[in-house]
Amino acid sequence: MATTTFVYGDGAWGGDAAATPSLSIEVQDGDIATLDYRPAPDGLGRFYLGFQPRDYFDDPAESDPVDLDAEAEAFAEWALLVGAVDVEAKHVRRLLAEAHVDEPEDTFVEETVERLVRLVGLPIPEGLEGGDDLV
Repeated sequence: MATTTFVYGDGAWGGDAAATPSLSIEVQDGDIATLDYRPAPDGLGRFYLGFQPRDYFDDPAESDPVDLDAEAEAFAEWALLVGAVDVEAKHVRRLLAEAHVDEPEDTFVEETVERLVRLVGLPIPEGLEGGDDLV
């Protein structure tokens, strides 16, 4: 499975994933994007775009269940913390991978990643489909 990782830390793409705040986006084969963000409330800090791994691989052991509403709220708060735009959680929530989805809205998960990054007001990382070559 081909994987590409984008890390936002220290205020820029290509920064340190160990920094706080930070965002790591791992894109797998155009179908799954795993987003890890810090800081996050206990039990939160990871969600998926496209498919949830547990559904894509038809194996519940592939990923933990996601509280989509709580993750959307927490990620909207994270966006404020990094100085991005004030985004409403409901707009984040629409982009998150639903459980048991047959087909996500976007053909390629990179499209959804780009929509989420734009929604929170961050530059598009270099190497992401349609990216602005910003690092």
